[in-house]
Amino acid sequence: MARHRNSAPSYVLHQQSGRGRLGWTDSLGIRHQKLLPGPFGSTESLAAKARLELELATSPVPAQVDPKTLTVAEVLIAYLDFAEQHYRDPQGQPTDEVRHLKATIRYVRELYGDALATEFGPLALKAVRQKFVEQEWCRKTVNARVERIRRIFKWAVAEELIPPSVYQALAAVSGLQRGRTPARESEPVGPVDDAVVDATIAHLNRHVRGLVEFQRLTGCRPGEACRLRRCDIDMSGSVWLYKPASHKTAWKGKSRTVAIGPKAQELLREFFTPEIEDFLFSPRRAVEEQIAARTANRNTPRYPSHMKRNEMKRVGAKRKRAPAERYNRLGYLRAITRACDQAFELPPVLAPRRNDDGKTESRREWWARLDEEQKGKVKQWRAEHHWHPNQLRHSYATKVRKAHGLEAAQVLLGHSRADVTQVYAERNEELAVSVAAKIG
Repeated sequence: MARHRNSAPSYVLHQQSGRGRLGWTDSLGIRHQKLLPGPFGSTESLAAKARLELELATSPVPAQVDPKTLTVAEVLIAYLDFAEQHYRDPQGQPTDEVRHLKATIRYVRELYGDALATEFGPLALKAVRQKFVEQEWCRKTVNARVERIRRIFKWAVAEELIPPSVYQALAAVSGLQRGRTPARESEPVGPVDDAVVDATIAHLNRHVRGLVEFQRLTGCRPGEACRLRRCDIDMSGSVWLYKPASHKTAWKGKSRTVAIGPKAQELLREFFTPEIEDFLFSPRRAVEEQIAARTANRNTPRYPSHMKRNEMKRVGAKRKRAPAERYNRLGYLRAITRACDQAFELPPVLAPRRNDDGKTESRREWWARLDEEQKGKVKQWRAEHHWHPNQLRHSYATKVRKAHGLEAAQVLLGHSRADVTQVYAERNEELAVSVAAKIG
């Protein structure tokens, strides 16, 4: 195994010249050495050492790297190292931006990883963008990921890794415009019908069902509901106030308060635990409740020999990862998707079949059996019968706007501008129809 290099700069005597020499290893794993002015240990030498250490502390890749030899892959690695430290929530966990960056970087590295960073120009950026389009990503996603690539090279300019002309050339590439590109357009997110949600929650466990109901009653974001703890709730008034420690606009210095009314309060009391710092909606407790319910409903007695054998073959003991203390947005979405599959089953001609041994074919076997036309029908069916948690926020906003006006919806959703709220709150078409019938 190779010896781990110490990344901290080392100040040593250069025997031949009698001057101080600073050596360090950058984030790319490249070893650097630099002779400092003045004799070793002198004021001039120590001052140069301090200046260089400050430069290294502010830049993961030093300016001494030759831009003429720096590759695109090295720039991507250096930026990802920076991003994993920069994009973190107050709890120190990486945000979703890191995941999006990794998905973007993968395509750039595959196409141009070996190319020189100074040679990555507008045509190269357009080629990566075309690769995104071929992945059938929607136009907005393509533009967002192209902007991330530009951001990477802008950061590299700020770190003096590449000349400013590289970023200036990339900035000349405009985004894809609606109706003028082969990239597909995304469907706008709208509210979800209450009947659809009611049909789905019957297939959810108690904790995910609590997440859904809490969103329906408060209109909060999925991530805010997942992070809910009793210690974050002010219960002094008749209406409780929940102030999430982490939320979408926290990085802008904005505060967020979710008002919890009597119905939502009654719901939350069912999830209170003795520890006020416990997450109210927890996958770990959901699994424990499921096991306890299954144990209580068993028909055979708990014979010692039987229980010993069960311990030896228990699936939970073989899990590589224990259930988490709280849901994240992807786990919450995955639970909703599975519940939709159960609530709205595919037509028999498209659904997975049973094999000769009576077992249902795996997802891989089922998907390999379908032809392209059938796969298209499956995607269309799911698009019509699946919903995601953020639609609950749209439904809440639409109801509030209809009953109490746009300003009330703006306040409850936590938006600083009313035009943002209008994206979430659908207009009251029934009111427009009634007015038009009278005056039109």
